[in-house]
Amino acid sequence: MARLRDIVIDCKHPASLARFWAALLDDYEIAPYDDAELARLGIDSPEDDPSVLLQRLDGGAPRIFLTRVPEPKTVKNRVHLDVDGDVDAVLALGATLVAKYDDHDLLTDPEGNEFCVFP
Repeated sequence: MARLRDIVIDCKHPASLARFWAALLDDYEIAPYDDAELARLGIDSPEDDPSVLLQRLDGGAPRIFLTRVPEPKTVKNRVHLDVDGDVDAVLALGATLVAKYDDHDLLTDPEGNEFCVFP
C-alpha cells in the first residue's frame, strides 16, 4: 500500500543540524547544492536554506529533510530515530545524553530532538 519515502525533522537551523546528522550517520551525506536553484529561490547562502536534504550514499530511501519551522520544540517527540553507534562519539558531535537504559541510551540532537543510540 505505501512505502517510506522521507523523514522530515523540524528545526530552527537546517544547515547546522544537517551537518550534525550527516556526521552521525555513516551512510548519509548532505545533498549537493545547486547555486542557480538557491539564487532562483532568493537564498543567498546554503546556511540560509530553509530545507536541507540528507541523501543515502547508495541513493536509496529514506531521504532525510531538515526543515526550518518558526516554533521551538517544546515536548517529547512522538516519533524518533534509533541508530546503532558509539555513544561517546555521538556525544562528541554535540548530542546530549538524556537517559541510560539497559540496552540503549536516549540522547537529543543539538536542537533537542530525541533519538536512541544502541551500542
